[in-house]
Amino acid sequence: MKANILFQNDEHTVLTFTDLVKGEGIQSNQMVIIQEGHSAIFDPGGDLTYMPLSMALNKFVKVKDIDYIIATHQDPDIISSLDKWLMYSDAKIVISCLWERFVPHLVPGYMKEKAEGRLIAIQDQGMDIPLAHSVIKAIPAHFLHSVGNFQFYDPISKVLFSGDAGASLVDIFPERPVRNFDKHVGKMLGFHQRYMVSNKVCRLWANMVRDMDIDIIVPQHGRPFVGKEMIGKFLDWFETLECGIDLMTQQNYTAP
Repeated sequence: MKANILFQNDEHTVLTFTDLVKGEGIQSNQMVIIQEGHSAIFDPGGDLTYMPLSMALNKFVKVKDIDYIIATHQDPDIISSLDKWLMYSDAKIVISCLWERFVPHLVPGYMKEKAEGRLIAIQDQGMDIPLAHSVIKAIPAHFLHSVGNFQFYDPISKVLFSGDAGASLVDIFPERPVRNFDKHVGKMLGFHQRYMVSNKVCRLWANMVRDMDIDIIVPQHGRPFVGKEMIGKFLDWFETLECGIDLMTQQNYTAP
């Protein structure tokens, strides 16, 4: 349950946890921003991660005092521990407006009152989420892979939490930055070909991200991209990627 410090000054800390999932569950990264006693958790995961994450967080911030639980999208490895966060914290839940009416299905009926008034629905164009005297920017990333999908940018640390974009399936040391991009492609290719919807959205997203001042990209799975050069290599690869419907043929739609 080691915390990896991506950025820290007197007022602002950005952490990741990369080793909370044991056994057969897919490795996942949880990111935390803490500023002047206020905090946000990104993609906290499901039952596999709730207990170890809450224990690890207690070294930095009280779970009860967390301001936001922020989800890139609706998958179970993203937000299926929602009922526990509603029970043990006063946090607001932040997610795409497309999932606003689906999220209550993650909460038992007897907890209905716990969820009332605590959901912040992000409209498709994104928004600024206030945190202490700064903001977290919700960045549109629809169809990468979810139809209602956001990434989250911290302008102080210049960290982008990119969700499934940039994800890799690695066996060891997911906290270590990518050093050899060409070798790393093999850890990303199959995942992206299946989970990203099309090259068009990859290109549109890459165009947007090139205009942002980003020092670190942290995907939800696997290793981060650190520094302008490595981020540039990833964007060059991503914007030319054929994936999703680009690869579909009639053979993929043949009744068994």
